[in-house]
Amino acid sequence: MKKDILSILDLPDLEAVLARAEELKSGQTTGRELGGKSLAMIFEKSSTRTRVSFEVAMTQMGGHAIFLSQNDTQLGRGETIADTARVLSRFVNAIMYRAYRHTDMVELAKHATVPVINALDDLEHPCQITADLLTIKEHKGGLKGLKLAYVGDGNNVANSLLLGGAAAGMGVVLGCPEGYRPDSAIMAEAAQLAKRNGATSAVVSDPFEAVKGADVVYTDTWVSMGDEEQVAQRKRDLLPYQVNEALMSVAKPDAIFMHCLPAHRGNEVTDDVIEGPRSVVFDQAENRLHAQKAILLAVLSD
Repeated sequence: MKKDILSILDLPDLEAVLARAEELKSGQTTGRELGGKSLAMIFEKSSTRTRVSFEVAMTQMGGHAIFLSQNDTQLGRGETIADTARVLSRFVNAIMYRAYRHTDMVELAKHATVPVINALDDLEHPCQITADLLTIKEHKGGLKGLKLAYVGDGNNVANSLLLGGAAAGMGVVLGCPEGYRPDSAIMAEAAQLAKRNGATSAVVSDPFEAVKGADVVYTDTWVSMGDEEQVAQRKRDLLPYQVNEALMSVAKPDAIFMHCLPAHRGNEVTDDVIEGPRSVVFDQAENRLHAQKAILLAVLSD
């Protein structure tokens, strides 16, 4: 049975995936784990980290990745997602999809006969959060019992952080203004999962309340791809949620700062924070490679 990763909760064993990522990062690899296997990478949105990390991951494990923008496939000329899924399944061993809409992600997975990996859509970003959890584990020695505070737009990253943090036994508190809160169904699911794992999951309006006593402070861009027409309004609404030294001062003294990048310095984060000693954003970016190797092995290993 194929293993699709459309949500962070679809990972068959989160702890095992993180442990495998640590092993791969330390050099425990033959370079042949995915020999003879091919990955189709469909990008509706532009990418730096996602494209490079997946392509390098496949190459370093002996496989092959094929980059497909909308201009490189018939999707841009009206071929259905269902037909695209069926055709690609005859050629490749897995499909990575970076989509605008989660409904399209589900449609592709429904018709593909090979594993589908969600490399970002408007609901979740499971690959990013896998790398984030790996980064936190490296810097904090573990995950369970920590407090992660996310401030800003309750977007796809925030949704996956709620679920991934709850699954790992971390307390996750989001500071978001009204109108920018995460998906309501995901908030409810995360709250139930957190309770089962002895953790907390909450969304508040006050960014200082969210960040108080946090081990990890996280933010993301205020303007996601597809929201460009709302730039001015979003900046006005989200300015009180900027991560600056004043906000970081209420976190724990040894708190780390995270951002999935690209960052818009002077908007969601100030330069002194992202360039400061508590910032781990480039460790976080590197870990996309190691986390995605582990995800690929989880879905492609026989």
